[in-house]
Amino acid sequence: MALLDLSNEVAIGIDIGGTNTKFGLVNHRGEILQKGSLKTTGYDKVEDFIDELYNNIKTLVDMHPEVSVRGVGVGAPNANYYKGTIEHAPNLNWKGIIPFAKLITEKFEKPCTITNDANAAALGEMMYGAARGMRDFIMITLGTGVGSGIISNGQLIYGHDGFAGELGHTIVKPGGRRHWSTDSEGSLEAYASASGISITAKKLRAEFPSSMLNDFPEDEINSQTVFECAEKGDDIAKEVFRYTGQILGEALANFVMFSSPEAILLFGGVIKAGDYILKPTKIHMEKNLLPIFRNKVKLVTSELNEADAAILGASALVWEK
Repeated sequence: MALLDLSNEVAIGIDIGGTNTKFGLVNHRGEILQKGSLKTTGYDKVEDFIDELYNNIKTLVDMHPEVSVRGVGVGAPNANYYKGTIEHAPNLNWKGIIPFAKLITEKFEKPCTITNDANAAALGEMMYGAARGMRDFIMITLGTGVGSGIISNGQLIYGHDGFAGELGHTIVKPGGRRHWSTDSEGSLEAYASASGISITAKKLRAEFPSSMLNDFPEDEINSQTVFECAEKGDDIAKEVFRYTGQILGEALANFVMFSSPEAILLFGGVIKAGDYILKPTKIHMEKNLLPIFRNKVKLVTSELNEADAAILGASALVWEK
């Protein structure tokens, strides 16, 4: 039987964000040969965006005449893996249901696979990062929002319609904080995201005028400034992270008990707070688990470079195929 030679093949990984789109050429070892970015905004028609994306990526491919492109992987908000569509994404200019994979395939003349950004991150972590060798884990991305990807028995869980794994929108405090976009009350994202941390910090600093958080204008209160104050010893800033970690840990306990993962991987800007958030998260996760689950599930931070993780995750879709 002939061996499959992947040495000269690359995958195109594309991560579409509300503001910027990142892309790169990735080989099967997870090495990014070339990468670039462009603004997602400014294109009223998705076809114009894809034309510009193609031109940018073709320039990168032309720099490496020795490689051949295996396919295109795309991570995008509200992406449907089964249908190859982006559906009603609130942070993109193109409304309705966009047949994005079909349009990419036609333009690039290569097969395209698409999924949401958190699912892509989970695949990237399994192929290139801290989840190598794991067959059961949950990826939680903690950034502006809270995303998730669930791997069970080595397979990404998509559900019957392609939208499984919206753990950030599970209700962790019924009747709690109203979400700024969905209007749901008490979702995990409303508390454990960077946006949620900002809301908690503004609330607590108003209650405690002596907090260093009051040294910043309101529009500068974010997870970074909270971390800076915590590092300077501000107890209220530390409480912001402790409270956030408690809610996150309680939610993770629920997630553990429905899928019994080997590990939960945490990724994103929020985890830069380190033990301020990770310790209470672990404590409250273990506290709320049944005895049969306790001290079995590792809480692991991502090994992928944050700047490159989205590209790697999207490219993993190609190799998975």
